[in-house]
Amino acid sequence: MKPSVLLERHGATLVITLNKPERRNAFDLDMRRAIADAVETARDADDVKAVVLTGVGDTFCAGGDLKSLTEKTLPALDCRDRVRRLHPWFRELVNLEKPVIAAVEGAAFGAGFNLALASDFVVVAADARFCAAFARIGLIPDLGGLYLLPRIVGLQRAKEIVFTAREVDAKEALALGIAFSVHAKGNTLNEALSLAARFADAPTQALGMAKNILNRSFNLDQDTLAELESYAQALAMHTDYHQDAVGRFLDKKPLAFRWK
Repeated sequence: MKPSVLLERHGATLVITLNKPERRNAFDLDMRRAIADAVETARDADDVKAVVLTGVGDTFCAGGDLKSLTEKTLPALDCRDRVRRLHPWFRELVNLEKPVIAAVEGAAFGAGFNLALASDFVVVAADARFCAAFARIGLIPDLGGLYLLPRIVGLQRAKEIVFTAREVDAKEALALGIAFSVHAKGNTLNEALSLAARFADAPTQALGMAKNILNRSFNLDQDTLAELESYAQALAMHTDYHQDAVGRFLDKKPLAFRWK
């Protein structure tokens, strides 16, 4: 049986690839478990500096596998538990203290849309299409969509995208802030890898703490954010990376991390 998710290293980047092209990379229970394991691998590997999410074939992810969902009718509370079990690994992904880049070609629908939104940067092909398709089948967004989408596009636009269940193309996704950049079809993985490689010499711990706090910035008041900033900065000042950077600066040597 082929794996639902492939893991591949490109230097300091871990590539997580959804590997069910015959099902348009739709989520089933096996794939969910495999993604959870992959996120844990990325989190615990000190030599992984960035993560790229992508899918095999012409589709990033078609969302939940409706066939697997309907093979067995579950009681309502069991359905609730099934959805709740998504959130521990998804929160780990959203708050992974390393840059995460999604390389999206073709459709990112339903939960696949939200999986892309969990990334820090969404690099898309010109043929990319995003859709919160849940209303088409009488459901509400799951896999964190209710949290992530309004924070990216604003509340009113998020309501419109959810209520209409319409498709958002690559050009509109870029304008809305869903997409970070748009590229020719077939080039998105290389573009995502190129972006990820630029973090190989970055201060992973500092970026991770900054990301952790930024992800909470809409939920906290200014005083609480100031306290988090103070604690995180104190930790950052004691990292080997900071001490080395200060030494380089004083010795008039090039810094290890300079964005070109």
